[in-house]
Amino acid sequence: MVRPNQQISRRRVLFAAGALGLTTLGQPARPRAITRGAAGTPAGTARRAELAEQAIVARHVRSLWGLPGRELGVLVWPASLREQSSLGRWCYWWQAHLLDCAVDAAHRDPTRERLDRVADLARGIRARNVTGWANRYYDDMAWLALAFDRAQRLLGLDFAAPLAELRAALLAGWNADVGAVPWRTGDTFYNTPAIGPTGIALARLGDPARAGQLAGFLHDRLRDPATGLILDGVHEPGGRIDRTVRTYCQGVAIGLDTELATRTGDPTHARRASALVTAVRDHLTDAGVIAAAAGNDSGLFMGILARYLADAALTLRDTTAAAVVHASARAAWDHRAEVDGLPLFGTDWARPVGVPDPPEPFLQLAGAATLAAANLSRDLSVQLSAWLLLEADHRLAAAGL
Repeated sequence: MVRPNQQISRRRVLFAAGALGLTTLGQPARPRAITRGAAGTPAGTARRAELAEQAIVARHVRSLWGLPGRELGVLVWPASLREQSSLGRWCYWWQAHLLDCAVDAAHRDPTRERLDRVADLARGIRARNVTGWANRYYDDMAWLALAFDRAQRLLGLDFAAPLAELRAALLAGWNADVGAVPWRTGDTFYNTPAIGPTGIALARLGDPARAGQLAGFLHDRLRDPATGLILDGVHEPGGRIDRTVRTYCQGVAIGLDTELATRTGDPTHARRASALVTAVRDHLTDAGVIAAAAGNDSGLFMGILARYLADAALTLRDTTAAAVVHASARAAWDHRAEVDGLPLFGTDWARPVGVPDPPEPFLQLAGAATLAAANLSRDLSVQLSAWLLLEADHRLAAAGL
């Protein structure tokens, strides 16, 4: 995906064929009232998660091409008419996480509207992806498989057919010589962002042995002995390692070992997960708050880490993981802005959201090239990250952790 004035991310850029009568779309929604210093407003964990949900639904969730029963998340807000049309950029994995957050909300409070939204988002993803459920990127497909699996287990919805297609696609990418799946089809880069969620998905879909191989690959080949953190990936053949450290790489590695600890009973996995949680606290938090990200794809990184820290806390009773989630959630909530009465979160949960003063430039964000910090909060990825965090915080609180 290409973003103006930013580097090109590792997402592909896809353009849909055909045309849409943009006159059928409403004008981009504009914020009317901006509140600074919203910290301290009392709200329980369920209410905070609900307000994050409401903000994303109001600002981002739209009907796809005017088709009934098909919805997607608009990638930025306020959105231009082209952005609202979903004809330009296609970011499959953001939509997979939007679906997964919708599952969280429906599990928290299972209303008919929320259950319908899960189904509508799934149909929207299938329609927008055009050729089926699969694509070239193994991380994309693994994220969607995880969302479908949770929707089946937690909500009782039937996603057996897409799960079967996605599982087959993930297995088709297995390289027996390397013992892992690459980033995308035909590639030679074997990275944590693909291996981690693929491993979790395979463990949940009945292949713990292969998931265990992926966990071993991360631990044996991509763990930094100096910090204990998981590095980004390795190029094969040759073994050249990309030593970039990303928060969500730690999240998926924690999630994979947590899943395997439950399913295999092997204490090795629990020890690995616990050690990585400690390394995250020591190296990737600021006063216990998950380290900041940038915009674009990295906007989701913090929330993914929070989801799997919560899983480790719930499954392994890891109090360090729970403490990081709670501290991050308090910070994100206290440093939010409120726009039209709904929260707006930033890329750095430890600092107030960058809303300009006076607010008039913010009202023109759809065309602004300045105020970079405020513009990052336009991204669906950044707001999804906070929603992920607040749902994780609520799950822990509801469990008494």
